[in-house]
Amino acid sequence: MTTVTTRTVEYPADGLTMIGHLALPAGAGRRPAVLIGPEGPGLNDFQRRRADALAELGYVALAFDLHGGRWFTDPQEMLARVMPLLADPDRMRGIGRAALDVLRAEPRTDPDRIAAIGYGTGGAIALELGRAGVDLRAIGTVNALTTGRPGEATRIRCPVWAGVGSEDPIMPAAQRDAFAAEMQAAGVDWRLVVYGGALHAFHHPPVDHTVLPGVGHHPLHAERAWRDILALLAECLPVTEGPGLR
Repeated sequence: MTTVTTRTVEYPADGLTMIGHLALPAGAGRRPAVLIGPEGPGLNDFQRRRADALAELGYVALAFDLHGGRWFTDPQEMLARVMPLLADPDRMRGIGRAALDVLRAEPRTDPDRIAAIGYGTGGAIALELGRAGVDLRAIGTVNALTTGRPGEATRIRCPVWAGVGSEDPIMPAAQRDAFAAEMQAAGVDWRLVVYGGALHAFHHPPVDHTVLPGVGHHPLHAERAWRDILALLAECLPVTEGPGLR
């Protein structure tokens, strides 16, 4: 198994001290990098392991924080924090840019080859980075078909892949249609995969606390969505051998 190095990184964003998880691949050369945005409850070990898995594949990966080190187990407390955030594109962009600055500052990162993937709230932040015109190689989101301010999707410079469950009441068919219309009107290279029978947050393993209605794990589609994200990265952000990469 490839040796992966991990460390906690602290940085300011949204008036908080964020606590992210950085995973570095073996070797000493610069590598393509991936920003990973977590679900509304915040950063937990599930997304930290995602960063580690990407580092195993040769990427520098940063799973970023949303809530200053907190992970919400009370759905209502989480919504009280997240809903105002989702309604404020500039705040979302601030959180994303702060994490992106940390990732770019890592000496192992190739600053010209960065992708952003995200889940739920983290996916909405990835999309807002694209709408802000940030130079990314790819954007991948699961359960985050958020639409932006009029006209700003034209700033997205990279392919966008999005996945959602067909039975997701938080991202229903009307929201899927609105997202697709925004991407198409902006001329974005976009893809939308609808996973039949899946609910919201279908990718996340079951948790031992109360969740919002319409949330549920779908093991088969969770694995498929992860493979689809890896395929996006392989297409748009390949890890290639070369000087300093071995």
